[in-house]
Amino acid sequence: MPCTGGGTVACEVPPRRANEAVTRIAVFSTRQYDREFLTAANERLGHELVFYEPRLTADTAPLAAGFPAVSAFVNDALDAAALTVLAEGGTTLIALRSAGFNNVDLAAAAALGLRVVRVPAYSPHAVAEHTVTLILALNRKIHRAYQRVRDGNFSLDGLLGFDLSSRTVGVIGTGIIGATTAGILHGFGCDLLAADPYPSERVRALGARYVDLPELFGAADIITLHCPLLPETTHLIDRNAIAQMKRGVMLVNTSRGGLVDSRAVIAGLKSGRIGALGLDVYEEETDLFSRDLSGQIIQDDVFSRLLTFPNVIVTAHQGYFTAEALHEIATTTLRNVTEFEEGRPLANEIRFEPGVDHVGGRRAA
Repeated sequence: MPCTGGGTVACEVPPRRANEAVTRIAVFSTRQYDREFLTAANERLGHELVFYEPRLTADTAPLAAGFPAVSAFVNDALDAAALTVLAEGGTTLIALRSAGFNNVDLAAAAALGLRVVRVPAYSPHAVAEHTVTLILALNRKIHRAYQRVRDGNFSLDGLLGFDLSSRTVGVIGTGIIGATTAGILHGFGCDLLAADPYPSERVRALGARYVDLPELFGAADIITLHCPLLPETTHLIDRNAIAQMKRGVMLVNTSRGGLVDSRAVIAGLKSGRIGALGLDVYEEETDLFSRDLSGQIIQDDVFSRLLTFPNVIVTAHQGYFTAEALHEIATTTLRNVTEFEEGRPLANEIRFEPGVDHVGGRRAA
């Protein structure tokens, strides 16, 4: 049966099966592809999905009143204020469509009796392959070459790259995505350095050597970030870190925008310390990404400055964006809700424990 939600909602309600309980789920930050994959994954489950385009914030949380479950994405703000509104409206489950959960106040959720589940893995290959795509495009100046040829300019001046074989790549964060990235780069013949408080035997088997960050910064020709955003990793790449890097280093971040101090990176680009920069995430991306702003003036001066550099490529958090990943995200999200509905143990629950460093999202991207 059709349903509406204030003009910002599209709804899909598959037929109920006999004696089947149905959970109403308010799905925030949805685009057409979210509706497509969630609707397909829901065919066998029969939940009631109501799709909201706006981000989930304290201001939009009242839209979820009466919904036992809410599904949120990476740029939704599940702070104490938003969670309080959700709890007061009858929500008891937060189903994240992501692996990372740095946007959720877990302490507040626990205090309010809200349970939180996530998608711990969807397609590490998607993010890893996007990472290597950025590396290759930056190295061989594909973005500049493409535009030149379209303009009828077939000169090769300024497009000189280097062989990846035997270059040293520093992989910071070697969870499943970092390890998959390391495996691809190993196939190119790269020498691998790694940094992670939890070393991976899979990465060690590739011949990677675990070192501390200063050594990695000083030796790597390419640095790729695959860390969660935690208090201790916020602005991991700052002026001090950049000062330790080899001149002309390539830096790629497909993990979380807050790992990189954007102003420090701009200074590094201007000085030549950073020779190339690839970003799929940005620390202030919430007001930019997943929206069409082509007819507007971008108000973020730092982001606009980044776009002026010819040796910078920015993509709009699309590293995860493959059909395989979207299928897995949708399937796992709805399976999490079904487990909750049926009173079964929540395999992908994130539990808040006072005094414990919540690194469950450390494998996220």
